[in-house]
Amino acid sequence: MSRGVRAKTPGRPSKPAAYAVIAVIGGLFLIPLLAMLEFTLRRTTGGYGLDHWAALFDPEQARGYRTLFQGIGNSFLLAGLTLVLVLVLFFPTIVLVHLRFPRLERALDFLTVLPIAIPAIVLVVGFAPIYRVIGTTFGSGIWTLSLAYGVLVLPFAYRAINSDLAGSDARVRAEAARTLGAGWGTVLARVIAPGVRRGLLAASLLTVAIVLGEFTVSSLLNRITLQTALLQVSKSDPFVAVAVSLLSLIGAFLVLLLITGTGRTRRRRPETDPAPEPTLPKEATNAR
Repeated sequence: MSRGVRAKTPGRPSKPAAYAVIAVIGGLFLIPLLAMLEFTLRRTTGGYGLDHWAALFDPEQARGYRTLFQGIGNSFLLAGLTLVLVLVLFFPTIVLVHLRFPRLERALDFLTVLPIAIPAIVLVVGFAPIYRVIGTTFGSGIWTLSLAYGVLVLPFAYRAINSDLAGSDARVRAEAARTLGAGWGTVLARVIAPGVRRGLLAASLLTVAIVLGEFTVSSLLNRITLQTALLQVSKSDPFVAVAVSLLSLIGAFLVLLLITGTGRTRRRRPETDPAPEPTLPKEATNAR
């Protein structure tokens, strides 16, 4: 076989087929976005224009959209707090169970499935007495909602981290670092975390996406977030609500691209040419 002709990998589609699949999937994502954009450009008097987009950024109408801006700020605050909860509390717990208590992994795996199996309304019924105690003790600030969001994102964050942790030889690395005198904090931050970087990035992306798109819990607990604010604004101005939804979708897509680009592993270096076989000395050659 010549060097210019590459052998086809078994089971790998051809380039036209791969491009066709990418085009179909891209169309499924782009068509709704284009429809939303077209809706926001409609004028109430007919035709198309940027009137609704200009109204969104008009300082004179900021009072009418105060709830919307408050919901956006609250959602980003909750996303940050929930992300800290995942990285500071969930990640060390998952690593501790994996390294020191492997017999508890099945029980932990079962517990993390419950937030998916239990409906959100039932979860809120269980959250209500807990939030009553939290409200009388610490106040009823928007930050308290991050505790409920931590329960909602736990199944997804756990599986993203645990799947990457299982294939990274974490036990061997941790034992080697402990043998060299490293503390558990150093092992967690400088030995385990770099090995599960992709899992942490995936868990972070899922956390932000779930928090920004959550509606049921925040609505039943009477908290103003992005989704509840969009519902209120849509009753008076549906064009602005769709415009903000479009911006949030584009922002989530850009975050996805950023995290995906950051999580890429470095390409493997090209294999070096094999070393030449050692030649025998002239004396050994003559002796033959």
